[in-house]
Formats: sequence, structure tokens, C-alpha cells
Amino acid sequence: MGGFFFFGLITFVIMKDLQFSFIIPVFNRPNEIKELLESFINLEGNTDYEIVIAEDGSTETSEAVINTFKDQLQISYYFKSNSGPGDSRNYGMQKAKGNYFIILDSDVILPSNYLKEVIMFLSNSYYDCFGGPDAAHSSFTDLQKAINFAMTSFITTGGIRGGKQQVNDFQPRSFNMGMSKDAFLASGGFGKIHPGEDPDLSLRLHKLGFKTTLIETAFVYHKRRISWSKFYKQVHKFGMVRPILNQWHPKSKSLVYWFPTLFSFGFIVSVILLFLNIPQAIFIYLVYFTIAFVVALLSNKNITVAIQAMLAILIQFFGYGFGFIKSTFNLIVLRKNPEDAFPHLFFK
Repeated sequence: MGGFFFFGLITFVIMKDLQFSFIIPVFNRPNEIKELLESFINLEGNTDYEIVIAEDGSTETSEAVINTFKDQLQISYYFKSNSGPGDSRNYGMQKAKGNYFIILDSDVILPSNYLKEVIMFLSNSYYDCFGGPDAAHSSFTDLQKAINFAMTSFITTGGIRGGKQQVNDFQPRSFNMGMSKDAFLASGGFGKIHPGEDPDLSLRLHKLGFKTTLIETAFVYHKRRISWSKFYKQVHKFGMVRPILNQWHPKSKSLVYWFPTLFSFGFIVSVILLFLNIPQAIFIYLVYFTIAFVVALLSNKNITVAIQAMLAILIQFFGYGFGFIKSTFNLIVLRKNPEDAFPHLFFK
């Protein structure tokens, strides 16, 4: 009984002393930051937090938009030279006054209960690092909803990102991520790789003894202002980054990361066999896409979104899969240094 009381007292002291700083890098997105700041005004519960915005060398700055919110929100705005989102987050955390940082992308919108969910979770089970999911808001376009489905559904690579079965081994993504000041100082924050700076940081935190977790109820609406071509480039980079992370963090390797590559090559072979009048293999893919279509239709209740989601899944698997095998070949077969093989994935 005494031990339980002592643990409860420690938890109370930790929560009482937590001071939150929201860290937001922004690059040429004044309209996005406006929507995000509007959602801060509607946050329920604790309002004793600060917002730190790091403008990453934008030519279209957000300062004028941000100034319109300074009477309603506690905002610190910093303009810096362009050095990428990871370094801009580090810059914001260095400037922040709080001792617990919540990192957001500029293209998200917060539900009104977001901070309440974070505080409730940490008060019951404190972690030095957490990640939250993303969802599609009802105001999003059909394209945004379709891509959101492909990126988050258990039936696609969304399952690779981790879920209920990996709550205590979750690799948070920086569009919705919390980290204590202690964890930031111990790790040095984000590295120079992009994308991939967030799982790299999570894996380094694990090595340092910090635990990460998923707070399922602390979700954000992730807008992803994106086109089909931009989506392909994004997932292609994700695929290229993963073998680099596997090389840096060998314990993180998993056969599941090969799935998009195997899926893509299998699909190509199935189409070739179909033209050779051997249709059996393509039936497996037809079953998969039928199930995916039904899931997308039930979750979005929109047939247009469900149809576009099938295209999004194909682009996701082929983009990621091709990037993954290309990176694997360069790193393992050609034995190239990651920064030499893919300089566009690293900020200097």
C-alpha cells in the first residue's frame, strides 16, 4: 500500500511539473499554420502551454498570419535559415521554455480534446516519448481521404508503422509526437536524414533507455496537401530510407519491410501470367483489393474515396517497394555510403 501511494505521489509531482511546449516547423505554408492555430483556440482543458514556431527559411513567411493570433495564444516565432524540418524542430526545442515538447507538422489540425487526452494518458502512465495517430477530417478532399486510408489502414503499410500490438515499441512520427526535454537533451534530437528522422530518433531513444508508446486517443487530422505524383515521391523516399535505418539500427530489421517490394513484383508477375492465360495468381490480388475496397468504403462511406484508395494503395506499394529495393541494392550489393548514394535524403 505504501509503495502504491509513493508511486502515485511521484506521478502527481511529474504531472504537476509538466510544462508543454508545442514545436511547429513551417516552410512556405502560411495558410496551413492559420488552420492549425485556429484549432489551438478550441483546445479544451489546460491552456498553460506555449507554441514555438520555427520558420525554416521560407520565401512565403507566416509571420503576418501568426501575429493575428498573439492576443489569443502564447506564441514564440523564430525565422531561421533553411536546414530541414528535423533541424528546425531541434531549433524550436532549444528555444522552448517547457520541459515536455509536442511536435506537430504545419499541415495538421488538432481535435478539441487532443491535449486532454495526452495529459490523461501521461498522468496514468508516464513516458518520455509518445506518438499519436492521424485521421482524415470530414472537410478533407476525396484525394486526401483516399491517401489517408492508404497511409493509416491496417490492411496497407499502415500496419507496418505499428498499432495496438506494438504500443510499447511504437516509432512515433513527427507530425504528432511528444518528447520530454530530458530525452531531447540525451539524444540530441533529430538527425539530418529526411524523411526518416523520426524513426531514427525513436530507435536512438530506445538505445538510451527511454521508452516510447502510442497514445491512440491523441490523434490529429493530417491534411497532407498532396497530389498523386507528390504522393509517389513521398512513399518512394520512405522506401529508400528504411534500409538506411536498418543499417544504422540492425535490431530494427524485420521481414515485414520487404512486403511492399514482394507485393509489387508479385503483382507484375501476376499480370504477365494473366496475358499468358494463367489467371490464378491475379485472383489473389483481386481478393485483396476487394477486401481493401470494402474496408475503405465502410470507413469513409464514400464510393469515390474507396475507388481512389485502391489507386493510392498501388502507388504506395510500388513507390515504397521500388525505393526499398533500390536502396537495399546500393547499400548491400554496391556497398555505398547512404549519404553518397542518396544525397537528396540528407540536409547538410
